[in-house]
This record gives sequence, structure tokens and C-alpha cells, in this order.
Amino acid sequence: MNSKSITPGFLILTGMIFIAAFIRLIPHPPNFAPIAAMALFGGAYFTKRWVAFLIPLTAMFITDLILGFHSAMWAVYLSFILIVVIGMLLIKQKKISNIFLASVSASVMFFAITNFAVWASGIYYPKGLSGLAASYTAAIPFFHYTLLGDLFFVTLMFGSYELAKAKYPQLAKADV
Repeated sequence: MNSKSITPGFLILTGMIFIAAFIRLIPHPPNFAPIAAMALFGGAYFTKRWVAFLIPLTAMFITDLILGFHSAMWAVYLSFILIVVIGMLLIKQKKISNIFLASVSASVMFFAITNFAVWASGIYYPKGLSGLAASYTAAIPFFHYTLLGDLFFVTLMFGSYELAKAKYPQLAKADV
């Protein structure tokens, strides 16, 4: 990345994603975290695709180094990568309805993929449809935290950046 790529818009977007990542280190209800918001935000605002993946993934990885890893991390990162893609696809027009749909889609997809991975590991649930159903059923009480957290942090991140763009129009013109 050259110095011409490091614009004020790039620094603000990157800073917001890293701040969101470090919010994960503060005590919070289970699954009420800015994970999907970071991925959607990066996918929606970074114009260079590789940056849209790199910045959120790096922020996530750094905080995971502190929080620790588990056997289903592959599913968390797969979900995260797919949520960046949702950000790229669904949020080309940053309308409230698109952002809401992307946030809810991200929550549902994260729930489906990560709980499938927990079941597939064979550690907690028996193989077969009954074990898969048990895995999803056991996760339902945590889903509302995921959904509320995603909606909260998506609103905070997208709203803050859009307000900043309204106050500082040069951010809207920045190719980040």
C-alpha cells in the first residue's frame, strides 16, 4: 500500500474497524459483539476488495490472539469472510433497508455456520439429524444477542461514518 492509498477516509474506516474489534475485549453479553458489523462495514466501504477483507480480518485476528482460539474458529472466519462479501453485494446502495437486511442476513448466516461447525466437530452433539437439531436448539438463547449486537453495532458504525461524511464531504469523495 503506497502513501497515496492512505487517505483520511482510509484511516477513519480502518480506525473504526479496529476500535470495534477492541470492543470485543470489553465484557459484554454472550455474542453481543461487533463481529458482523466490522465485516459488513469493511465490505461496504472499502473500494479495494483485498483491503475490504484484509483490514477486518486483521483486526479480528489480533483480538482473537488475546481472546483465544477454539476448534470451530474456521467457521467463525468463514462466516466473517462471507459477511464481508454480503457487505460488498447488498450494500452497494447504502439505504437503511439494505443495511438492515444485510445485518439480519449476517446474523442468521453466522448462527447457521458456526452452530453447524460445533455439531460437525462431534465433541458436544451426536452425529445425525437429532444431534444437529440439538446443536441449533441449544444455540437459540444466544441468537437474540447476536441479532441485537449486530443491529446495534451496524447502526453505530454505518451511522457514525455517514454522519462524518455529511459533516466532512471530502470523506464521501475518498477512494478507500
